[in-house]
Amino acid sequence: MKKVVPFIILLVLALFWSEPNLAQCSMCRAVVENNESNIGQGLNNGILYLMGFPYIMIMAVGILLFRKFSKDYKQVAA
Repeated sequence: MKKVVPFIILLVLALFWSEPNLAQCSMCRAVVENNESNIGQGLNNGILYLMGFPYIMIMAVGILLFRKFSKDYKQVAA
């Protein structure tokens, strides 16, 4: 329980203390601001799309590890 409390505090601080951003680096933002077409929203969506894959991969590995260790635990407990 003592290990969980600092993690929760850190998570809450990270969520509420961060500044809002548009998921764009400064160079991408400059290109989009100089362009008069509606390319900015597509660029922003593309960056967010690429950002999601590491989280999906980590979640898949976590699910696989959970299944493996839960099967091992059931065999030991029986």
